[in-house]
Amino acid sequence: MKILITGGAGYIGSHAIIELMKSTDWELFSIDDYRNSGPESYDRIKKITSRPIPFAEVDICNIDSLRKVFKEQNFDGVMHFAAMKAVGESIDIPGTYYHNNLIGLINILKMHDDFNVKHHIYSSSCTVYGASDVLPVSESNPSGKAESPYGWTKVMGEQILKDMTKDGRTFKSLALRYFNPVGAHTSGLIGELPKGTPNNLVPYITQTAAGIRPVMTIHGNDYDTPDGTCIRDYVHVSDIAAAHVSAMKYLVEGKQELPYDFINLGTGNGVTVKELVDAFIRVNKTELPHTYGPRRAGDVVSMFADNSKAAKLLNWRPERDMDEMMRSAWAWQKELMAQSL
Repeated sequence: MKILITGGAGYIGSHAIIELMKSTDWELFSIDDYRNSGPESYDRIKKITSRPIPFAEVDICNIDSLRKVFKEQNFDGVMHFAAMKAVGESIDIPGTYYHNNLIGLINILKMHDDFNVKHHIYSSSCTVYGASDVLPVSESNPSGKAESPYGWTKVMGEQILKDMTKDGRTFKSLALRYFNPVGAHTSGLIGELPKGTPNNLVPYITQTAAGIRPVMTIHGNDYDTPDGTCIRDYVHVSDIAAAHVSAMKYLVEGKQELPYDFINLGTGNGVTVKELVDAFIRVNKTELPHTYGPRRAGDVVSMFADNSKAAKLLNWRPERDMDEMMRSAWAWQKELMAQSL
C-alpha cells in the first residue's frame, strides 16, 4: 500500500501521518504548498516517529505539478486534507476559497481516474449541515445548508465526490465530516500552528495565554445557550487522525459497499466556548485575558455530533477528553515558546 497525503504538513494531515506510521506499514508520500504550514512539520514528525517521510512542495491547483507526482509514484489511495479552512476568512475572500478548495479537489480526483487510484478519503466538515434544528446532528440530517463560503466548498466538494465515484467506476470515496478538531500530539512536539492571526479558537487561546495576543475575544455571549456562547463539539486531533487510518483500512478491505459515503467525526458532546476557555484555565493553571465581542458572521448557535455511524462502520470512538485537549494544546504552545528562546 502506498498512500498520498495532501496537506501533510498541516495540522490534521501531520497528525494523520503520525498515526499511519504508528499503526500501519504502508508507504507514505506527502505534498503541501505550505500556504498555512511549513516543511519543518516533517522534521517534527520524524522526531516523534523516528521515521522520515518523502514529500514534495506542490500546489494541487497546478495540475501539471500534481500529475508529475502521480506519474512518478504509484499510489493506492489518497487522504485529501489540502484546503483553506477558516469560516471568517472565507467570507472575506470567497473566490479564493472556491478556487483553491474545489479546483484542487477536481484535480486530485482527475488523477484518481488517470492513474487508477482506488481509494479516496476526503476531509469534510460539519459545516455542510448549516444551522441544524435537530441535535445531535446525524448523517441523516440534511446537508447543503452551509452558512459560509468555506462550508459551501465542502458541500460542493462532497457533491463532486458523489458524482465522480458514481457506480464505483474507478474509485470509492469516503468523506469524513469533522466537528471541531483541537489539541496537539501527546508529545507536545507538533500541533496547530497557523500563519499570522489564528482563525481557530484554540490557537488564539494558547497564544493569548502565552502573551503573544493581548486578549482573546469570545464572539457573542447572547446566544440561546446556557452561558450565551456558541456550543461546539470539540474532538482531539489525534482521535481525528486515528479515524482516518480506520477509514482507509475500511476502504482497502472492501467493506464500503457504496461508491461514496460520509461519516461524522465528533465526540457527541456539546461544549460552550466559555466552558472550553474555563477548562483551559483550570487544567493548565494559567491566566487567560478574555472579553466578549459581537457575533461573528457564519457562526451557527449549536452543533454537536451523533457519532454512532463512525462507531458502527469504523469501530471508532474518541478516546481523549476536553482536559487532554486543553493540556496538549498548551504543551505544544510551550514547546514553541521554548524553541523561540
